[in-house]
Amino acid sequence: MRKITTAEMLQFRELLQMETISLAKAKAMGTLIEDDELNSLSISGIQAAEGRIKGLQQFINENDIVSMGVN
Repeated sequence: MRKITTAEMLQFRELLQMETISLAKAKAMGTLIEDDELNSLSISGIQAAEGRIKGLQQFINENDIVSMGVN
């Protein structure tokens, strides 16, 4: 287990929050996209964001960062 400073935990929380909000917005806006190429790019971006969030969640689990309130 790594030692995470308070500042790092705050930055980590902000990063996870930013990714989660961006993903929600991208999914909501995706329903409005009519252009096939743009829709394809949007789907790729959504999948990339989901991957980044899963990576952050894995880091949380591997390092027992439970005080952040993230599942």
